[in-house]
Amino acid sequence: MVRALDIKLWRDLRQLWAQVLTIAVVVAIGVAGFVGMFAVYDSLLSSRDAFYRDNRFADVFVAVKRAPLAVRDRLAAVPGVAEVKTEVVFDAQVDLPGVATPVSGRFVGLDLARAQQGRQGLNALTLLSGRWPEADGPLEAVVTDRFAVARGLRPGDVAHAILAGRREAVRIVGTVATPEYVFTMRGDMPDDESFGVWWIDDERMARAFDMTGAFNRAALRLHPGAAPAPVIAQVDHLLARFGALGATGRDLQMSHKIVTDELSQLRVMGTVLPGIFLAVAMFILNVVLHRQVTTQRAQIASLKALGYANAAIARHYVRFALVIALLGVALGLLGSQAIGRLMLWAYAEVFRFGHLAYATAPWLIVTAALIAVLCATLGAWTAIRTVVRLQPAQAMQPPVPAGYRPTLIERLGYGRHVTAAARMVVRNVERRPLRAGLTVLGIAAAVALQISGAFWLDAIAHIVDVQFRQVQQGDVWVDFDRPMPATVVNDLRRLPGVIDAEGYRNEPVRLQAGARRVDTVLSALPAHGRLLRVVDEARGPLTLPAQGAVASALLARELGLRPGDRVTVAFRLWNRRVVEVEIVDIVHTQFGKALYMELAALNRLARDGDGVTHAALHADLAQREALWQAVKSAPFISAVVDKDAVVRAFNARTERNMGVFSGILTAFAVAMAVGIIYNAARIALSERAWELASLRVLGMTRREVSVLLLAELAVELLLALPVGAALGWALAHLLMRLMSSDAIDFPVVIAPATYAGAALVVLAAGVVSAWLVRRHIDRLDLVAVLKVRE
Repeated sequence: MVRALDIKLWRDLRQLWAQVLTIAVVVAIGVAGFVGMFAVYDSLLSSRDAFYRDNRFADVFVAVKRAPLAVRDRLAAVPGVAEVKTEVVFDAQVDLPGVATPVSGRFVGLDLARAQQGRQGLNALTLLSGRWPEADGPLEAVVTDRFAVARGLRPGDVAHAILAGRREAVRIVGTVATPEYVFTMRGDMPDDESFGVWWIDDERMARAFDMTGAFNRAALRLHPGAAPAPVIAQVDHLLARFGALGATGRDLQMSHKIVTDELSQLRVMGTVLPGIFLAVAMFILNVVLHRQVTTQRAQIASLKALGYANAAIARHYVRFALVIALLGVALGLLGSQAIGRLMLWAYAEVFRFGHLAYATAPWLIVTAALIAVLCATLGAWTAIRTVVRLQPAQAMQPPVPAGYRPTLIERLGYGRHVTAAARMVVRNVERRPLRAGLTVLGIAAAVALQISGAFWLDAIAHIVDVQFRQVQQGDVWVDFDRPMPATVVNDLRRLPGVIDAEGYRNEPVRLQAGARRVDTVLSALPAHGRLLRVVDEARGPLTLPAQGAVASALLARELGLRPGDRVTVAFRLWNRRVVEVEIVDIVHTQFGKALYMELAALNRLARDGDGVTHAALHADLAQREALWQAVKSAPFISAVVDKDAVVRAFNARTERNMGVFSGILTAFAVAMAVGIIYNAARIALSERAWELASLRVLGMTRREVSVLLLAELAVELLLALPVGAALGWALAHLLMRLMSSDAIDFPVVIAPATYAGAALVVLAAGVVSAWLVRRHIDRLDLVAVLKVRE
């Protein structure tokens, strides 16, 4: 008995090899995506944790205006604190060799003796190339590896920096990586080309910035099990009178937060999309098995009459499904290696964790196999449970023919205006609405997945447009090393090539509403400013009120604010006043938990003069070189950002990374579309072979017969396109919701070209599938097909 069913199994697999292969490919896509993406996630997570552990990444961070080194012992005595590291950190302009555009650097004091001895303490540096700086002789530095790669810098290159108003030569002697600056931030976005971190001799750093015997940054490591919140509260209390900007836990440290968000997004993408592929594959497998069982009713009846039990027959069809599923698992595991290594290569450019090694955990393989086997078993049982319960005499009878009645078009009186062939197509769709609906749904899933892989580039293009063309309309952004009088804006207007300039003020504040509080930045813009604006996603540019403040939607959600509420504002840096401000409006921006005010209103509240901390310039591109030379020699400017350079770097980085991801999803969607459409056409051909052969005998040509079958597929394909567009929109919103962050509010933007591209891909898959099925129709054996017992 077993031998006979084995022979039947391999015969069925051989006859349906094309369908078996296409279903296995769709299963393989789901398995490859699940295993490959999760393996990349595991590899990155383990690499990050090892990097953090080896380099002793701190648990709490705090910035302060200026505190004496004696306070370090008091910080170390806080309950729960195991280790303290203090530093002197300042931002400054950097003039790179052969680079006309100014760049900025964060200069950090480094204990050279401890670094050379391998005893750096917290947030240690890993030397990737070159050597450590020497204390004697010319000023030497090591720089972040990402910045060195982006700018093509090597050990031995000499740059010039304006340190505390003095221009000094700095020789690069090595490149490093550190957990504190896996990502370097300028504003709201990582920026490797325009901003790097430089470590120089801590004694020379302290002398240059008049910080001998003092520090302005501290990092703390906690004892295992110690809660960060009480430690943060005590640190803030100790450092309050020294101008502390508010201690934060590791979860809010900017570099770590970006790393965590990236890994969380990868984890979501490794579960949601592969899960959809597996679901669609099981749907196709269910349909194929249902068709196989239906066409083999007589064989099943004969097997039952010969003594085969229902369980034995069920196991036969389950084995058929398992062969397909296991073939898909095998192909998927092979594909996961290619996908995983390709993605890890792309992420290696993003994360600098030292060593990245791709590895597939055994639990991933077992989980993927179990999911595929379970889905295949359930799909097989769903398809065969009705037939195997039939009595042999009943099973030997052909299925009850479909009911015949006029179509909706005929009932509405338009039947005479439709050709006979078109009426046949409409009748067949109406008689099997469930099958047609499932086919439409499967094809729509392929459209949706294609959209979900491509809309990221649309969202990024929208972000660039809003942030760099609507919000930041200036061409150049400059930061001052200290608050400057508002008259400095007039000085900037006199620089070569400057057409206009506007000054702004950013103040670190602590906001409190009820029991909730958050440390953020209060941004003040001039009334009727044009070069930097507050832009709402729906309403466009807003005019800031003369009184009160405007809160970003993310900040309002964090503090539970509504228009009309009042929030307590504690200034953290210069004049440490505490005031109450009314929230006048909520603005939906893309980045950050920010509070916005009109500049004059902020100056009235702060009561520390009419000052600015930043400025935006509108410049003549033809005189950009002269402008760069002028700002490089300005001692009070600590950083200069060229918007065009930032946009180019951002686009290049995102297009490279998202291009790999989008390309993988596009290939997946194409394979799925071919698998679904081809199987739908082959199933339709198998179910209607007798009908088509009869029409051939009655005189219809091969072309006419093909039109009857393929026109039904075309109708289903066209119906699937709008459904797929709607599903793609919903899937994009689901992915954005699952990957949302408390610091980023990305809108879902899908360009018409993305919808059109997804539709064209699926239509092309339909054309290829139709051509393949047409070849089967042309080779239809009329005599063999008509030998069917009715």
